[in-house]
Formats: sequence, C-alpha cells, structure tokens
Amino acid sequence: MDPLKKPRVSDAGAWAMNVFSSVGIIMVNKQVMSASGYDFSFATTLTGFHFAMTAFIGWVSSASGYSSSKHVPLWELLWFSVVANLSITGMNFSLMLNSVGFYQISKLSMIPVVCVMEWMLNGKRYTPRVAASVLVVAFGVGICTVTDVHVNTTGLLCASVAVFCTSLQQITIGSFQKKYSIGSFELLSKTAPIQAVSLLIFGPFADYYLKGRVVTSYQFTVGAVFFILLSCSLAVVCNMSQYLCIGRFSAVSFQVLGHMKTVFVLTLGWILFDSALTIKNVLGMACAIVGMIIYSWAIESEKQQKTASFNLKEDNRLEEEEVKLLKDRKNGDSKNDIESQTKS
Repeated sequence: MDPLKKPRVSDAGAWAMNVFSSVGIIMVNKQVMSASGYDFSFATTLTGFHFAMTAFIGWVSSASGYSSSKHVPLWELLWFSVVANLSITGMNFSLMLNSVGFYQISKLSMIPVVCVMEWMLNGKRYTPRVAASVLVVAFGVGICTVTDVHVNTTGLLCASVAVFCTSLQQITIGSFQKKYSIGSFELLSKTAPIQAVSLLIFGPFADYYLKGRVVTSYQFTVGAVFFILLSCSLAVVCNMSQYLCIGRFSAVSFQVLGHMKTVFVLTLGWILFDSALTIKNVLGMACAIVGMIIYSWAIESEKQQKTASFNLKEDNRLEEEEVKLLKDRKNGDSKNDIESQTKS
C-alpha cells in the first residue's frame, strides 16, 4: 500500500462508517432474530452469511480490478480465521450461559486486555492520561449497561476465550496490514472466504446447541430474506470499516471510541423501541462521552509531543551536520593556507 496515496475515506468517514453500520446492523438483527420479528435465531449461521457476502464483494472487487491482491501466507490466514471464529462463537456462548450484566462486563474488559496484549506483543506503552480516559469510558459504559451479574464456570471460560480471541484478532488486523503492506479491504477479502466456509459448516451445530433448533427447519419468507440480505449488506460495511479503523489507528482506539455505538444503541432503543432510559443510563452515557473526549485529547497531545520531539531531534541533527560542514571547510581552508605557504 503506497503511503503517499491519498486514502479514499477520511479518518472521520471511517469512524462514521463503523458506528452507523454497527448500530444499523444491531437494529436490523433485532428484527431478524427476535421472536416478535422473523425469529431467525441462528446467530452463528447468520454471521457465516455475513462473511459469505463479504467474500463475494471482495471477489467482485478483485475480479473487476478495483482492488489489488497481495500475498499473505495461508497459514497466517488460517490461524487468524480460527481466532476470529472463536471470538464470535465465544461471545454467543457467553451471552447464553451468563447474565447480560456479566456479558457486558466481559466486553468492557477487552479494553485493558488489548492494552496489556499490545504492551506484551508490540511493546506499546500508554501515558497516564490515556489510561485514565480508558477507565472513565469503561466506568461510564458499565453504569449504562451492567445490571444483574450472574456467572458460572462454563460461562466464565467461554467469556475468557471470547475476550482473548477478540483482543488478539483486533491487534492482528493492524499487525498484518503493516507486516504485509496490505490494505484493509484486501486483507478482509482474504480472510472472509475462510471464515464464511468454516462458520457455515460449524455454525449450525453451534446454533443447535445454543437454541435447540436446526437452521434447515426454518421457514424462509420474503420479508425474512430481505432483512437477512440487509443485515449481510450492513455487515460488509461494518467489517470493512473495522479493518479500516484498526489499520489507521489502533485496537485500543477502536475499542474506546467503539463504545460510542453503545450510546447510540441505547438512545435509538429508547426512540424506536420504547426501551426504558433511566437517569442511571443518562449519567453513564454522559460519563462515557466525557471519557471519549478525554481519550481523543490525550491521544492528540501524545501525537503532538512525539512530533515536537521528532522535530527537535531533526533540528539537532541538522545543526550537528552544519557544524561538521563548517569544521571541514575550516580545516580545508587551513590546509590550503599551509600548502600555499610551503609553495612560496
């Protein structure tokens, strides 16, 4: 990927794509999966459909020459796909086996887990301001979403696998893009077919264990097919924007600012579905938004400090080079004077 090439989507556009597609897919999936909607409660199989649509779009883009293909070793794609699929199934099992409150806590725990893993794998360190802002965001979202907390041994194991695999997946997305100089959509086009095939093969078994229903027994209607296709279309945009955001920023930034989606979902649930919105929810959302603002400010300050430090080092280097050139010129002039005196 040419670093000088101007990106097709701005940074703000990438975030907007991810937030609105994620919120949109949640709203559509409520209609698809809820008993009051179309009752297609096969979450893992539906995710397989999502990646199948993504793989198809990637193939069309590559065949039409819109996107280029770069080599990524097959074994890297395979282990990444296994981790990504464990993340999806782990989250589904965690939601089934644990209370909604513990499920939300496990999602919030991804932020510190990603921080620790980036420190261990990439040696990345965080300033106290960044760490404090992360805690504020997690605290605010926790107030919004965490209610009853019930957990069991199996549920805890599934939640731990989900958190670890999701964190590793998001860090790896950014690492692969840098390691192989590959664009976000090109990388997604390579991983999506593997994830689609594996999820469509093993997903129905996971869904049967979760729901006790077989996907082949579902009676598809025109409305159900339409909303499933709409869900798949939004998933393509959501997956693309996820790879795009992580590639440009970091897994931690994606986690922190991604909680803006939680605020949007709560607000839209109140507007569209008459969900209860308590003072606790409002205070939690306000706290989360303040934390996101502080995080953005802390990251920007860190970038400015790094830029200033780099400019100072560059100025010092240029100054040293100028001094060296002056010394060399002075020594050359002295040498010429000595040679002139010797000749005379």
